[in-house]
This record gives sequence, C-alpha cells and structure tokens, in this order.
Amino acid sequence: MTDTIYLSGIKAYGYTGALPEENILGQWFEAEITLYIDLVQASHSDDLADTCDYRSVIGNALRIIREERFQLIERLAGEIAAATLAADQRLQQVTVKVTKLSPPIADFSGQISAEITRAA
Repeated sequence: MTDTIYLSGIKAYGYTGALPEENILGQWFEAEITLYIDLVQASHSDDLADTCDYRSVIGNALRIIREERFQLIERLAGEIAAATLAADQRLQQVTVKVTKLSPPIADFSGQISAEITRAA
C-alpha cells in the first residue's frame, strides 16, 4: 500500500540555467514534491517518528536550489529527488516538479517546469 504526502510552494532563489545571466543573476524557482510512503502506522499512532518529517525534505530542497548550480532544471529536480530518497529509507518513490517562475526568454512571460519521478 502506498500513501502520499504533497509538499508545494517551496520557493527559493537559485542559479540554475543554461544561459550566462541565469548563472550570474539567478532567478526564482518553485518546487513541488510528492512523497510516496506507507502511512498506515502514522495514521494510527499520531507519532512523527512513524512518518517522513517533511521539514527536512523542504530544507534539503531549499538548500539545493540556493546553493547548487546546474545548467538544467531537470538536473536540479533529479538532485532534489536523490536527496529526498536518501534522507528517509521508508520512502518508496518521490516525484519532484521544479518550475522556473520567470525564465529569461524574449517575448515569453510563462513558466517552465520539469517533473521527474524516482523510486527507491
């Protein structure tokens, strides 16, 4: 049985991007993380020790966005996924979606996202 925990609105300023100005000036990113974990015991015990403490997941994602530098948001998402899976052995799978909130592309006012799913 697999249950899910959804984390959204994880925003941080970082320096990931293929363009030189993205590496120098930086930009805002937003991450959404879905944790796939068996929550049967936690749903009965009401004990934090029986679930994934998502404070550490959020902290790791913020640190990676702020401190690591990659050319691709696909790599950024992959690093967040790897760190998340490594932090809690009970996680069966994780989905990470990373969005560039305002990419420096001429005549484009949208957002760009990459979403990956990784299993333990």
